[in-house]
Amino acid sequence: MLVKTKHFGEVDLDESKIIYFEQGILGFSDCKSYTIIYDNEKGERPDITWLQSIDEPGLAIPIISPFLIMPDYNPTVEDELLSHLGDITPDNLVVLVSVTVPSDPTKISANMKAPFVINADSKKGCQLVIDDGDYEVKYHFYEQLKAIKAGKGDK
Repeated sequence: MLVKTKHFGEVDLDESKIIYFEQGILGFSDCKSYTIIYDNEKGERPDITWLQSIDEPGLAIPIISPFLIMPDYNPTVEDELLSHLGDITPDNLVVLVSVTVPSDPTKISANMKAPFVINADSKKGCQLVIDDGDYEVKYHFYEQLKAIKAGKGDK
């Protein structure tokens, strides 16, 4: 299916790549269908990808795995909050957090308090708000990202 996006133009998307957020996401409760897009000529998945709305072409949120920037990320989540996603296992669980990239890239941050949780098998997702003082809405991670890039041999 062809999906129109503001940032990536028209994308030919396999329908099996659509993730359904029954409640929408914070601030966008009417947008329920998304996909993950990455723009990389090397064919490798970059660290930062995009959660692209299928319903709203202009809605694309940069996302990253929280484990790349905070390896011990492990918020407490009540099981019933995830029950509508289907049977979640370590193999099908995908956790992502939104990224904010200001004009000064050294101030890049991730919202560790509101992760996106996806069941890769059922293609269902939700966004949670974590009630835990250990996680910040603006977790600055420029130095961690720089170290990741250095470890991959990127400049």
